[in-house]
Amino acid sequence: MAKGIFVHRTDSIYDDSPAERYQFPRQYLSRVSPCIGDWIIYYEPSKVRDTRGYFAVAKVADVVPDPTANDMYLALIEPGTYLDFVNPVPFNGPIGLVEQGVLNEAGKISGRAQAAVRPLSNADFNRIVDIGLTDDEAFLPRVDQLDENIVREERAPFVFEVERDRVANLGSRLVRDRLFRRRVVQAYDARCSITGLKLINGGGRAEVEAAHIRPVERGGPDIITNGIALSGTIHWMFDRGLIGLGDDLEILISRQANDPDGIRGMINRNGFAIPPIRALERPHPGFLAWHREHCFKH
Repeated sequence: MAKGIFVHRTDSIYDDSPAERYQFPRQYLSRVSPCIGDWIIYYEPSKVRDTRGYFAVAKVADVVPDPTANDMYLALIEPGTYLDFVNPVPFNGPIGLVEQGVLNEAGKISGRAQAAVRPLSNADFNRIVDIGLTDDEAFLPRVDQLDENIVREERAPFVFEVERDRVANLGSRLVRDRLFRRRVVQAYDARCSITGLKLINGGGRAEVEAAHIRPVERGGPDIITNGIALSGTIHWMFDRGLIGLGDDLEILISRQANDPDGIRGMINRNGFAIPPIRALERPHPGFLAWHREHCFKH
């Protein structure tokens, strides 16, 4: 097993879905195969406008021939392992080059930096993950009711020490929930998508919460397009199917709601949810359709 870098861009010609699969041609098979059973980091090239740099981590479950395309393969991502970084990590940022493996013996950036798939050392993996997953927990909503000792233990791994492997912590539900919340709150600028309210308490914490559109326990991934920022009451109604969303983000109110007029008085006047700042972080129609089919009470 070996860790790796998978280069991905949103306008890719390949049939990629980062939380599910990574499509690649036969020429990369010998580079991708060693990653089976190990973790990879997604990277968006610097030539992409508003590049996210290194932007997510995931675990490769298997590699199989693509049944829909000749000489193409799919790296299948293990369900529940994909995780967006809270902070996009630049190729060459404030602390210098984070992926030291692309340097040649003379200390210069080599042609390896142009490879769409390339190996990644544990030290480089840990360095990128540390930067990508370091967050300001003081900004998060007040939703954790866990023992403070547990919280401290879970926060501890994300410090700048390259000697330790981060893999065990990437599977922690507590860590993933906290980082998912931070990522969603950040994407929506701490504003409830359905009410439009942006409330920050006296301690500087955002009151808005992060909702999974398709819950984790029902196969939903910790990906930004499966998330939406909601105030506490709206989150409760959304999870119980009293509120849903159309693919165009039209706000749907269940006929089973006992106070539909009251709900209408809470939502955005135009009847549509506010999208995130970046279009690529908008709720995915597939997750919205799942919520309407399996959760929303028509």
